Amino acid sequence: MEAIILTIITAATPLLLAAMGELVVERSGVLNLGVEGMMVVGAVCGFGAAYASGSVTLGILAGIAGGMIIALLFAIMTQTFLSNQVATGLALTLLGLGVSGLIGESFVGVPGVKLGQIYIPLLTDLPYVGRILFGQDILVYGSVALMMATSYVLFKTRTGLVIRAVGGNHHSAHALGYNVIAVRYAAILFGGACAGLAGAYLSLAYTPQWVENMTAGRGWIALALVVFASWMPVRIMIGAYLFGTIWILGLVVQAMGYGIPSQLLSSLPYLVTIAALVIISGNRTLTKINSPAMIGQPFVPDR
Repeated sequence: MEAIILTIITAATPLLLAAMGELVVERSGVLNLGVEGMMVVGAVCGFGAAYASGSVTLGILAGIAGGMIIALLFAIMTQTFLSNQVATGLALTLLGLGVSGLIGESFVGVPGVKLGQIYIPLLTDLPYVGRILFGQDILVYGSVALMMATSYVLFKTRTGLVIRAVGGNHHSAHALGYNVIAVRYAAILFGGACAGLAGAYLSLAYTPQWVENMTAGRGWIALALVVFASWMPVRIMIGAYLFGTIWILGLVVQAMGYGIPSQLLSSLPYLVTIAALVIISGNRTLTKINSPAMIGQPFVPDR
C-alpha cells in the first residue's frame, strides 16, 4: 500500500504543477491550450540539460526555461498580434511535440539523472507515514508550496486582485490604469514556467528517461483540472491527486491480471476527465461562480 501511495503522489505532482500555472493564466483572462506542448518541451530540455551537466538542478532550470520559451511565443502571438488563443495554443502544442521529438532523438534509451528523495533522520524512518510525509523529492513539497503561495497571492494580495480584475473585466482594469497586456504576459510566462517544471519532473523524477511524447496527454488533463476545480487552487490539488489515483489504480489493476483490457485501463484517466467535464458543463451555476469573464477574449486598448 505504501508503494502505491508513493506512486500516486509522483503521478499527481506534474498535474498539480501544470494546472496551477494554467490557473493563473486563465485567471488573467487568457486561455492557453498549449500546456501539453510546454510540458513536453520542458521534459526534453530538463532531461537534456541534466544528462549533459550531471546536475538535476540545471535540468530543472532548463525545463522551466523550455516551457517559458513556448509560453513567450504564445504571448507574443496572442497578446501582441492578437491571434486566436485556441488556434494558437493548439498550434504550439503540435510545435512542442515536434520540436521535443527532434531534440530528444539522441536521448532515447539513454539513462537519465534522477531527482533524489529527501531523507530526514528519524522522521523518514517512521513506520507507515515516514516515506510518505518525509521522504519525497523536493518538487513534491514544492508543488504543495506552489498551491499555497498561488492561493495566497491570488486572494490575499494586491497583485492577485489585479490579475483577477484583468480576467474579470479588462476594460475596467485598463481604465483604472493597469497595463492589461503586461499582466497577461507575466501570467502566461508563469504558466509556461510551471508547465515546463511539470515536464522536467516527468523526465527527472517520475521516469528518469526520455521517451517521445512522454507527457501522454497530461497537459490536457491539467487543463481540465482547472475547470474541474472551478478555478480554485485547493480544489485543483484535490483534483490532481484524484486523477493521479485513477492513473495509478489502472496500472495496479492491470498488474494484478484481472483480464481487463490494458487499453481500457490506460484510458481511464481520460474517460474520467471527459465525464467530469460533462458533469460540470451541465451545472452552469458552478461553471460561472469563479469563471473569469474575459477568458479567451483579446484586449485592444481604446486609448
